[in-house]
Formats: sequence, C-alpha cells, structure tokens
Amino acid sequence: MSFSNIMDSNSYTGQSADPGTEKLIEARTHLLGPAYRLFYERPVHLVRGSGSHMFDADGTRYLDAYNNVVSVGHCHPHVVAALTRQAETLNTHTRYLHEGIVEYSQRLLATFPAELDQVMYACTGSEANDLALRVAQRYTGARGVIVTRDAYHGNTEAVTAISPSLGGATTIGSHVRAVAAPDSYRSGTEVAERFLADVEAAIAELKAAGFGLSALIVDTFFSSDGIYPDPSVLAPAVAAVRAAGGVFIADEVQPGFGRTGETMWGFTRHGVVPDLVTMGKPMANGLPVAAMGARSEVLEAFAREVPYFNTFGGNPVSMAAAAAVLDVIEGEELMANAARVGTALRDELTRLAADDPRVGDVRGAGLYVGIEMVTDRAGAGPDRAAAHDLVNAMRDRKVLISVCGAQGSVLKVRPPLVFSLSDVDWFCTEFADALRELR
Repeated sequence: MSFSNIMDSNSYTGQSADPGTEKLIEARTHLLGPAYRLFYERPVHLVRGSGSHMFDADGTRYLDAYNNVVSVGHCHPHVVAALTRQAETLNTHTRYLHEGIVEYSQRLLATFPAELDQVMYACTGSEANDLALRVAQRYTGARGVIVTRDAYHGNTEAVTAISPSLGGATTIGSHVRAVAAPDSYRSGTEVAERFLADVEAAIAELKAAGFGLSALIVDTFFSSDGIYPDPSVLAPAVAAVRAAGGVFIADEVQPGFGRTGETMWGFTRHGVVPDLVTMGKPMANGLPVAAMGARSEVLEAFAREVPYFNTFGGNPVSMAAAAAVLDVIEGEELMANAARVGTALRDELTRLAADDPRVGDVRGAGLYVGIEMVTDRAGAGPDRAAAHDLVNAMRDRKVLISVCGAQGSVLKVRPPLVFSLSDVDWFCTEFADALRELR
C-alpha cells in the first residue's frame, strides 16, 4: 500500500466499492473528472443529517466524528431558520448597505483581542488565506513565507504554493520554507526550542535568498501535520518572526469557533495575538463564507492601495447564517460542551490505548483528537497501514473519521460541537471492537 500525499491517505481507490454504488461513482468520475477524491474503500452515499448523525440512501445512521464544516451540527434548526428568513427577503452583494454584515462584524470582532479590530470577507478559507498573504506582502514589502512541513492552507494558486500536504504534482513556491511541525509526541520537552530553531533557520534562508520575510502562517492546532496541541510552541517563534520584520497569520479554519473547548480561538491557547487571522468552513455551518481578521495598522497599506471586492463574501444570507452559528455556540454553551465531552472522549481512548501497543499517543483539546498509530511504542514509528485499516473498519461500523500527519498515521477525530456523551460511548465501543478485529 502506498499513498502519494495526505489527500490519498483515506481515499477510494476504485477497488472496494459496494456494487450498489458503482454506477453513481462512475457517473461522478465521468462528469467531474479524476481530480476529486472520495473517502473510504467503500464510499458512503449520505442523503440526510441531524446533529452529529448522518443517514445514507438506505436510511442507515452514521456517527459523524469528522465534520467540522457543520460546526454546530447538521441542519441545526436555528441556522436553517435564519438563512431561510434572509433568503426569502434579500440576498445581494457587499457594495450595497445592509445591517447584517455590520452587526455580525461587531459580534465577531468582540471575540478577538482588541488589537484585531477590522475584518474582511470572502467565500472560502482558501480565499481568506490568499487575501492574508497579499496583505502581509503589502505590509512587509517582502515575499518569503514560512509554513509547516505538512500544512494545508487551501487551493488557490497562492495558497497551494504554501500547502505541502497536497503533494502530487503541486510544489511549494521558491519563496516558501517548510519547517517541521512541533511534534510533542516525539520531541517531548524540547519541542518549543526545536520549533523556534527551525523557524529562525528558515528566516535566515529566506533573507539569504533575497525573498525577505513576509509571514509565518500556521494552523494553530497543526491539524494536517498530525494534530499537535502543545500551547508552548508558538510564542517564541512568533516573537522571532516579528523581530525579523514579518507578521504572524493564524489559520483558524479548523481550530477556531470554540473547537478546543478552552478558548474561542486556537491562537489564544498559545498566548499570542496574530497580526492576521483567517476563518472559513465552520463559520456559517457549511455555507460558503470566510473572513480575515486584522490589526488595522497591518491592513492599512493594502486597504489604501488595493481596492477589494468579493461579490458573495459577506452577503446577507451568509451573514444571517454566521450570526446564527454564534447564537448557537453561545446559547447552547458549545465551548463548555466541547471541553466536557472532549475530555471524556480522550480519557476513554487513553484507557483503551493502554492495552494496545499499536496506539502510541492520544492527544488533543476539546473536540479535536489525534490518535497516533505506531509500529511499536519504543521506536514511535508511524503505522500508516494500521491507521488506514482502522479508518475503514470504523466506516464499516458506521462511524466516520479520517487521517492526517506526514505519514497518514494519525486518526483525525473532529466531530461537530454538539457531540454528546452518548456519541462518545458509541464511538469508543466501535473503536474498541475495531482494534480487536484488526489485531
């Protein structure tokens, strides 16, 4: 078994599909082309969702332990009602006045430190990261960017160049330097020092190559790299970046909006305030809206010199849905739920792992958990095959997860924020059975 990149680590290969789905897969491939990927050896055909559960075309219920796009749960009635009301009233672009974008912006910025005082809107996290790179370049006058070695920041040309995890024919830009993620599992107490040293070396390389330093951009949970929640690693590196004239961009598409259970934003756990922060998928429970929060002094040069217009970014329907998501996070106390339920999930997984040497580490915060599969605990060698087999065994047990990390050896558990203690029981029961079956 071999995979060329993280996109293929949990992808359908055209060999094990259920015969009943083959016709639909063939039609999709013919019409969409081969670049698209499907999850699992036996892809799932999902037709309905509610909360943390989804249902396939036969009515079978699945536990969604992966989907952060619908952050407050599938088809949440408050979100559906809000977007429906606005869609029945008016939807247009942002060159007309409407209260929704102003009111939402006030609420969103109130969740940030005071230094982040302005926000711009786009449709996707890719666009938000693309915009952040442009703003950073205009502010610093430099092009060089530092990312982590298996980062994913989107799919425009600019952000593909800073997304090493895409692999395949894509390559990172000549103006980009990739550093190892802060692997607390293998580096232990030296993880912050190693990360700082790598960032400082990358700064020196970029300056020597004539690119200078524009930005360090990281997902503050290092999600694609393998889920590394250690909050000690970022502050020293960010200080070094700023001392060298660069800015820090926090990509909060995955760790943001209360997922960690401790704070609204992943960067807060690290004790740093970004210069720019990007958001996407979970912001409006799956509607296409994204944003870039900024320090006004960093944004000023770009805003003065470059007219910006995004036809659908911040449209009234998306703003209504995004506001409803904040209503639900606050009203249903979903940050507290993420902390409580996430702790229960990690505790039970740690208990199960104690008796299985293939599970090297259980780590995370809130409802974001990484389960590292290893060939042996002493050597901590990544076991991609075990992770692949477990993901598909869980799918067969109607529990949906995926993988991440350089070797595709980390099980990625990232459910909607409405995940419950009964969902934890369901998940852990099936996980224990899958471990036993694959011994």
